[in-house]
Amino acid sequence: MKIMRLEEVMACTGLGRSSIYKLMADDAFPKSVPLVNRSVGWVCHEVESWIRGRIDERDRRVAGE
Repeated sequence: MKIMRLEEVMACTGLGRSSIYKLMADDAFPKSVPLVNRSVGWVCHEVESWIRGRIDERDRRVAGE
């Protein structure tokens, strides 16, 4: 299991820090995992699943579903 730090999540999703935290607050993005002190990370497969979900949503709209 891999944990991604914020910079990697931002690079992977194309989202900025504030967008990630806003989506988390709206329960629309995977929650971060507390690591140590004030450090957090995200479970890689959860972020990847979120990205796949956005792709699936796009494909459904393109297909006219």
